[in-house]
Order: sequence, then structure tokens, then C-alpha cells
Amino acid sequence: MNELTGTEITGSGVKIQREDLRSVALSAAIPRVVAERGAMVTGLSLRGETPPVKPIKIAIKTKGKILLINPADILAVEAEGNYVLLQLQLESYLLRESISTMAEKFKAYGFIRIHRSVLVNSSWVEEIHPGTTGEYMLRMSGGREYMVSRTYKLNLKSLAQSWIGIDSFMEK
Repeated sequence: MNELTGTEITGSGVKIQREDLRSVALSAAIPRVVAERGAMVTGLSLRGETPPVKPIKIAIKTKGKILLINPADILAVEAEGNYVLLQLQLESYLLRESISTMAEKFKAYGFIRIHRSVLVNSSWVEEIHPGTTGEYMLRMSGGREYMVSRTYKLNLKSLAQSWIGIDSFMEK
């Protein structure tokens, strides 16, 4: 290397400036440092910014009063014309709301759509039975059963974190 000019001649006869070598070394190190720092910072949020939290209970208006219900207690939501029926273990409530609006609101609570008129709480599903014509039957805790239409059968994949030994079960 020529100390006066800062130029290095490589075996291929190419001249490389000393500053170029430093920038190459720095550019190789920056992604590694950013990845390490990013891993430490991902758990932090910006000052003043609060993470979105889903409420513990939902409020419904029924019979002139407002009830606070834990979404985990709801088994299913069924469409009844312009209304929806919230099915709980021992009781049910009729609300003037559309099934698609309820699907959006309850998606964060683990509800999945299994039919154009039915949402179920995935934590209450116990068993899936395949039918002969491509539909499925879901059995909920307590014995209640719902039909899963062919249109919504792919939503069943979200019921379990992993499906073990049943890869071909959902392929039909």
C-alpha cells in the first residue's frame, strides 16, 4: 500500500482508496448493528403511544338496560333476519346488528365465521365432523352443533395452532 496517497493495488491491478475500504467495512457492519438494536427496541413503544387493548367486556343494550358481557362467555352469534342472536351457555340476547358487523367486532376475540349466518367462538369448539357433500359439522362445548358451509371451511384452519397428522383432512 502506498502510504502517501492512501491507494492500494490489489492482485487484479485494481486501485482501491483507503476511504473506500472503510465505507465497505462500515456498510457491512451497519445491518448487523441495526438488527441487534432492533431486537432490543421492538418491545418498546414511542413515548405517549399506548398499545391497543381490547376491552375485557362488551356492552350490549337489551330490554332497556345495558349489560356488560365477557366475550369469552359467548358460544356463537347467529343471524336472525336484521338481528343477531348472541348465544351464551344458559341464555341468549337478540340485538339489532348485522352478522358482518359482528364478525368484524368479534374477530379480535377469536370468533370465526363458519356459515353466512353463524360465527362461533373458537375456544368453545370441541370437535369437527366431515360431511359427505363437502360441509363439516362443529360440535361445541355443551353439545350444540353447527354446520360449516363449503364456502367457509378454510376458516377452520384458524381453530388450532397446528394440525398434526390431518393434512389431507382440509384438502377435500
